[in-house]
Amino acid sequence: MTQAEIKLCSLLLQEHFGEIVEKIGVHLIRTGSQPLRVIAHDTGTSLDQVKKALCVLIQHNLVIYQVHKRGVVEYEAQCSRVLRMLRYPRYIYTAKTLYSDTGELIVEELLLNGKMTMSAVVKKVADRLTETMEDGKTMDYAEVSNTFVRLADTHFVQRCPWVPATENSDPGPPPPAPILVISEKDMYLVPKLSLIGKGKRRRSSDEDAAGEPKAKRPKYGTDNKEPIPDDGIYWQANLDRFHQHFRDQAIVSAVANRMDQTSSEVVRTMLRMSEITTPSTDPFTQPLSSNEIFRSLPVGYNISKQVLDQYLTLLADDPLEFVGKSGDSGGGMYVINLHKALGSLATATLESVVQERFGSRCARIFRLVLQKKHLEQKQVEDFAMIPAKEAKDMLYKMLSGNFISLQEIPKTPDHAPSRTFYLYTVNILSAARMLLHRCYKSIANLIERRQFETKENKRLLEKSQRVEAIIASMQATGAEEVQLQEIEEMITAPERQQLETLKRNVNKLDASEIQVDETIFLLESYIESTMKRQ
Repeated sequence: MTQAEIKLCSLLLQEHFGEIVEKIGVHLIRTGSQPLRVIAHDTGTSLDQVKKALCVLIQHNLVIYQVHKRGVVEYEAQCSRVLRMLRYPRYIYTAKTLYSDTGELIVEELLLNGKMTMSAVVKKVADRLTETMEDGKTMDYAEVSNTFVRLADTHFVQRCPWVPATENSDPGPPPPAPILVISEKDMYLVPKLSLIGKGKRRRSSDEDAAGEPKAKRPKYGTDNKEPIPDDGIYWQANLDRFHQHFRDQAIVSAVANRMDQTSSEVVRTMLRMSEITTPSTDPFTQPLSSNEIFRSLPVGYNISKQVLDQYLTLLADDPLEFVGKSGDSGGGMYVINLHKALGSLATATLESVVQERFGSRCARIFRLVLQKKHLEQKQVEDFAMIPAKEAKDMLYKMLSGNFISLQEIPKTPDHAPSRTFYLYTVNILSAARMLLHRCYKSIANLIERRQFETKENKRLLEKSQRVEAIIASMQATGAEEVQLQEIEEMITAPERQQLETLKRNVNKLDASEIQVDETIFLLESYIESTMKRQ
């Protein structure tokens, strides 16, 4: 755990949950697993506050607990899960793209609350969608429930582990902490619920549209004696499944840029066929026959079987080796080499960074060393066709930036410089780790800058919010245009210009965070894939 990662975790926890949760979370990240009383003593926080903070962190899967052999419960922070909070907007946008507004709100509710029952999610989302609809229109619970089922079927949401039912006759004392279990087959099993009803709008008055007094309306929730049909079955967003989708999209985009749209559509079809059958950690997808791929192509995609076979052969013969041939049955069996694809994407990212930072000639040398594996300085000058002085300067720049490394091969045991080969090489794994560390530092700087910009203009932002609230309330009561204009003039022209500048700066910082996180995702995926193969 590097200092850059700890700092970024601290900023994310503070932004999402406040200072107390941030203090407890960062303490656990720094120290590892600790029992409750030690955490309270070391952080100087009251036991009650530590318990509440740990509840929040456990609810959002940011802390896990385990019972020590002495019977003490120890809590351990999940740093990698804390860093995933950077990607929350991307998860929500992906759900919107795949499952429209309903899917977006379902995933958003699960991310905001950590864990929720299906019935609670459905009702909350239906109410939120009803709020945005025109008067007289409402969202059915059944429609939201269907979208939830589709998300579970494609593994974007999954059940949380639960406490198994025990026999009441067990006379022993209860365990110090519950043991949560879940089987693979139950993770995506949706309970059969008959959710009948429609979303409701929030009303400020005590009476609803029908004029019924608030006190006489039927009560739901805690006051209702009927048990909740899915009580105890909690759901959470499956972040690994989202990551698998991001990886597949990156591979499809890379194939489209290298070849054409049809090739990328063939690869997309192969990935879509394998998304449930292939675990996200596997280096290859399951073998697929040419006939299966042809039958699974999108409807209306008019290419013949012969043309498809030509595209598959072209993809299999490509030097990048994204697609490999694993057999000849069924018209040819093909797999996607996920590890090789991630390696190519990580290498392309490194090449892009070298080009932006050191220029196109350095990028030429970097690609040359990458291709030839090991080169002496004289060989670099000759192959790259760059003068000796410039080549030496560029090599040392990249060497000091840890993009390339120097390997010594002595001819004699005394390591005399005159009798030693000095070979330049690129260690992609080491360079990827270095770049990932810099990305963490960059995101932390972007978050701090955004917080600084907001803090500097806090008074102006509060004034703008007050004015907007007054205008909204006056519009609701049917105020005249002249009155609304008078309220709007409370914010002067220079203040409006300052607000526009702030908005533009914050939007730029937000966009930069998302772009850097895309690089982080590619590098993390490559490093994780490489470590599992070693």
